[in-house]
Order: sequence, then C-alpha cells, then structure tokens
Amino acid sequence: MSEGARPHVVVTPDAAALSRAGARLWVDGARAALAARGVFHVALAGGTTPAELHRAVSEESDLDYGWHRTHVWFGDERAVPPADRRSNYRMAKETLLDLVPLSESQVHRMRGEAPDLDAAAADYARALATVVGPASSAMPELDLVWLGLGADGHTASLFPGSPVLGVVDRSVVAVDGGPPESPRRLTLTLPALSAARRVIFVASGAAKAEAVAAVLEPPPGGPSDALPPAARVRPAPGRLLWLLDEAAASRLSRTPRAHPAGFTPGASGTAGA
Repeated sequence: MSEGARPHVVVTPDAAALSRAGARLWVDGARAALAARGVFHVALAGGTTPAELHRAVSEESDLDYGWHRTHVWFGDERAVPPADRRSNYRMAKETLLDLVPLSESQVHRMRGEAPDLDAAAADYARALATVVGPASSAMPELDLVWLGLGADGHTASLFPGSPVLGVVDRSVVAVDGGPPESPRRLTLTLPALSAARRVIFVASGAAKAEAVAAVLEPPPGGPSDALPPAARVRPAPGRLLWLLDEAAASRLSRTPRAHPAGFTPGASGTAGA
C-alpha cells in the first residue's frame, strides 16, 4: 500500500467496543455530510461482522435528526431473492433498516434476484449516478462506504484473480465465479469504492488476523496487481480507515494504530507503534 493511501488504523479491545466505535464513526460521517451537502449517502457491507455494528447504529440517538436525509446503498449483493438467508439486504433489514425511520425510497437495494445481472448492475449504476451524482470524479461520491474483509483478502464481491478487478469505467458490475455457495453476485467496483469520501474497513476476530496483515503489511516491492483486492481500494489520502478489534490486529507488527480512550492494549504485542 502506498504512503498516500496508508489508512488510519483504530484498534478496539473486542467486537462489542468495535461496534460502538463504528456507530460513532457513522455519526461523524452523517454530521459532516449533512452539514456540507444536506444529505448523507452510506453504503453497507455484507457478511456477518456488520450485524452488531448496525444494531449499535440503530441505537444512536445522535442520528435521530438525520435519518430522513439519509440514503442507504449496498456494496454488494448475492444473486438471491431479498428474503433469502444469504441476502445482504435481508441482514441489513433485520439489523438496521427495520429499526430506524427510513422510507422505502431511501433504501436502494441491489436486485440480486434479477434474471439478467448485467442489466441489474446497469440499473444500480444509473440510480447511483442519478441520486448521488458524480462530483469531482467520474464516479458517484458516496459519503461513507463500509467494507468487510474475507480470509482470502476479498472485499465486497471483489475476489482475488477476478477480471472484475480490472474494471475502470463502471461503478457496478455483475460477478461470476464467487464462492460455490453464492457464485453470482453484484458489486461496486474498485473505482466506485475508491471515489468515496470515507471508506471504513471493519474486521473482527483472530480468524481475520492473517488477512488483515496481508492487506496492511504486504511484502515490499511486489506488483500492485498481486495485492489482495482489499488492498486495492485506494481513496484519496486521509479517507481510508480500518476499524479492528485486538484479535484481528494481532498479526500486525509495523502498522501505527490508535486506540479508543480508556483502552490499554493487552500484553500480546498488539500495541504496535
């Protein structure tokens, strides 16, 4: 990862503290966007890690004044109906969307059940361009994008070796060749993710520690196209943050990190620089 793209890394003691810290980051992002532009556009991550973060966000009274000016988008979706247990939309609905005052028009679901995923991707790209609109770049500038991390270094539905990683002219694409349980998907592209005003990766647990280290501390001198997909999300300097718990950060050795107030890192060596 280049110096210009080097993220700010925040380490919390555990997953519960991570969710609370993430909720406050959501508040900060919403306040900044509403003050600057009067609307807040946020894209949600899929998987299981965001569930507790979503619940913490739903309990934030500091967001009550802004929900009517919030638009929710998705970083990716599996090619399943919205009620399917694998659906990112279903997870978000159960853990956040049904718990806060958002109208149907404020929630922009990827149509994973569409028979033509290429057409569904184009429709979502048009919605982004219409509602968010490009500003200083050719891609829509979302205010805040939440991303998770797979054990193989993937993020959203951008998998190692996928030809989708080379897409530079579209904000949303269909994906074939994902994991066997859900090989077909829709995803925001690397340029769309990197255009965001703030990108926050969230990773929790020791099972993610190796992937976190591979992204944040890759071997020096390697080609950029050999980096894990998550390492290739490169917003402008100062716009990238990684929110980790102590277990997920346990394999880092060179990365400076901050800690929430009151947190004393354990003796396992995760205190870092």
